[in-house]
Amino acid sequence: MPYYRQVGEIPHKRHTAFRKPDGGLYAEELMGVEGFSADSALLYHRGLPTAIVDAVAIEDERGPITPNHPLKPRAYKTHDLKFGDADAVTDRRRLFGNADVTIGFVHATRPSPLYRNAAGDELFYVQGGSATVETIYGALEVGDGDYLVIPTSCTYRVLPHDGGVKLLTIEARGHIGPPKRYLSAKGQFLEHSPYCERDIRGPSEPLVADGTDVEVLVRHRAGLTRYTYATHPFDVVGWDGCLYPWVFNIDDFEPITGRVHQPPPVHQTFEGPNFVVCSFCPRKVDYHPESIPVPYNHANVDSDELMFYVRGNYEARKGSGIEIGSLSLHPSGFTHGPQPGAAEASIGAQFFDETAVMVDTFAPLELGEAADASEDHGYAWTWSGRGPGA
Repeated sequence: MPYYRQVGEIPHKRHTAFRKPDGGLYAEELMGVEGFSADSALLYHRGLPTAIVDAVAIEDERGPITPNHPLKPRAYKTHDLKFGDADAVTDRRRLFGNADVTIGFVHATRPSPLYRNAAGDELFYVQGGSATVETIYGALEVGDGDYLVIPTSCTYRVLPHDGGVKLLTIEARGHIGPPKRYLSAKGQFLEHSPYCERDIRGPSEPLVADGTDVEVLVRHRAGLTRYTYATHPFDVVGWDGCLYPWVFNIDDFEPITGRVHQPPPVHQTFEGPNFVVCSFCPRKVDYHPESIPVPYNHANVDSDELMFYVRGNYEARKGSGIEIGSLSLHPSGFTHGPQPGAAEASIGAQFFDETAVMVDTFAPLELGEAADASEDHGYAWTWSGRGPGA
């Protein structure tokens, strides 16, 4: 994260003796990205974070991904996905993926196992419900509209509240953060940024748990391993630094508007390796007297566009079958735009009451088993009103 935080007890100087009440040393753990050359946090453990007593290879059951072939626009309904008594880690279902990112969905109703992703950062969007997310840095409460960024190798678990929690999950092969153009050379949010430090929530106090022979599921570049730790990893009495899990609510995003239609980069909220995440929020729309507020037809020649519709009425998609909880995938190589009649109908509109999360990837998205299970097969023909063989 771009600013410094201190939580719990830490010594005055780094890498100096910091003693427990019994006189023993707390164990330091430096969590850092890009070797020792970028953001980091220094954590102080009661036990040794290196002390494992078992390591077992675990089969990865995500299933295959297949190309979007024949190439066409597609739509999906997440409420068609069936979840039993699911947890937010092992029961998330893969919708899309490529070498840079995996995108899934889960309706979690029971606690997840302890887990960490050592291959990249994770970003959750809470589509409904609420949960407590416990981490080695402390606990965070999340609810509807929250984005949660979990840094690489942060051990955590998700504890859904009554009714469960619905999560869009984005797993990067690398790091996720605010767009660099929003930040100063020293990491402060600049005045033109649509959100800032005041909008961000991080852990406020340590989370210390007791236990021995504690299992942690770890995703790494070769697959999955289940470690058994001699002591509970939630034993951090204090930490400081600029690397930690953090929450930002989509309602705190301040839309950038103009006299005529603004392009998607004004909605950008996060960037990751070869993908971006944007937030489309309720906003005053274009105020030129002849403006057409809905998007013009456009060809994403270098990216696939995935839109997740989470609230309100999305003006450009009326008549297409898109509803709350739907996803649309408009791939590179296909020109897409508003539904027939939407451009004319939008002239004179002053406000759009719509909320959506968009993921643009710069490599094609392939389709997972959850996409196969939830596709609206009529979507591709909604611009013409005629399907194959009509």
